[in-house]
Amino acid sequence: MHLTSDFAPKEYNQYIGRKYAVILGGLLILFILVIISISVGAVAIPPLDVVRTLTGTTISDKYNTIIWNIRLPQVLAAVCAGIGLSVAGAAMQSILRNPLGSPFTLGISSAGAFGAAFSIIVLGAGTVSSTGTDIVTVTNPWMTTATAFAFCLLATGVILLLSTMREASPESMILAGVALGSLFSAGTMLLQYFADDTKLASVVFWSFGDVGRATWGSLTLIAVIVAASVIYFILNRWNYNAIDAGDETAKALGVEVERVRLTGMVAASLVTAVTVSFLGVIGFVGLICPHMMRRLIGNDERFLIPASCVAGAVLLLASDTAARLIISPRVLPVAILTTFLGVPIFLWMVFRRTGR
Repeated sequence: MHLTSDFAPKEYNQYIGRKYAVILGGLLILFILVIISISVGAVAIPPLDVVRTLTGTTISDKYNTIIWNIRLPQVLAAVCAGIGLSVAGAAMQSILRNPLGSPFTLGISSAGAFGAAFSIIVLGAGTVSSTGTDIVTVTNPWMTTATAFAFCLLATGVILLLSTMREASPESMILAGVALGSLFSAGTMLLQYFADDTKLASVVFWSFGDVGRATWGSLTLIAVIVAASVIYFILNRWNYNAIDAGDETAKALGVEVERVRLTGMVAASLVTAVTVSFLGVIGFVGLICPHMMRRLIGNDERFLIPASCVAGAVLLLASDTAARLIISPRVLPVAILTTFLGVPIFLWMVFRRTGR
C-alpha cells in the first residue's frame, strides 16, 4: 500500500482499528472475569460488593479478609502468569521463527522445574507446613528463583546453540526441546527418588502448577519481572517484525539479529523461571495464546505482543476459576486444565504442519 498524502487511507485505519478492537475487547473480558473470579468460591460474594470492597468501601470484615488475603492475590497471580507465559511464547515463536516455540515445548519449563526441585531437595529451600492443607512453603524464594533461572538459561543456551547450526531446522529445534524436557524430567524424578518423604511431598505438591499458592510477596516479584519483560518485548516489536522476514532481511535493515535473539531468549527465560519457581509448571499457555491471537489480528508484533498478553491473562484466569468450581469444594491445580486444553491444540498444529 502506497500513501499519496499525509493521511492514511480509510481502509488502513479500519484494518488497524479492528486490531485495537480485539485488544480492547479482550481487556473488557478480562475486567469482567476478574470480578467474577473474585466473587465465586466457597463463600459467594455479590459482584457489586466485590467492586465496593476493591474501591475501599468496607462491606464486611469477612469480605475484606477473603478478597484481600485470599482471592485477589490468586487472581492477580493468574493474570501476571498468563501475561508472562504468553509474551514469552510469542517472543520465542518470533525469535526462533518457529510456530511451536514456547517455554513448555522447548523444555525450558522442565529445566526450571528441575532447578526448583534441586533447590528444594538439595539446597533445602522448601518445606511442608502443617496448616491442615499441607501447603508447601518455599523458605528461600530467591534461591529457588535463581536456581530455576540458571537451569532455564542452560536449556536456552542449548536451543540457541542448535539455532546457529547450519542444518538445524525448526522441527529439529522442537525435537531438541522435547528431548531436553525429557532429560530434565528424568533428572527431577532422580532427585525425587533419593529425597526423604518430607522433601518428596514438597516437590510433588509444588510440581502441580497452581496460582493459589501465590502470596503478596511472590506476586510482587512476578509482577515486576513480567512488567519489565513486556516493556522490553514491546520496545523490540519492530526488530521481531524484521526477524519474521528472515535473518538476512533483518540484518539488511540494521537489526543485530544475534543480540536481539539472545537478549530476547534470556528475557523469556527469566519470565519462565520466575513463574515456574513460584507457581509450578503451567503448560501450553505460552503456546496456544499467541496462535489464537495470530489468527485474529495477524503476525504484526506491534499488536500480537499486547494481544497475546491479554489472551494469556484471560485464558489462565478462566481456567483457574473453572478449576475452583468443577468439583467444588475441592480445587484442581490449574495446570491440569491448561494441559487438557493445550494438548489437542498442540496435536492439531503438529499434524496440520505435517500434512502440508
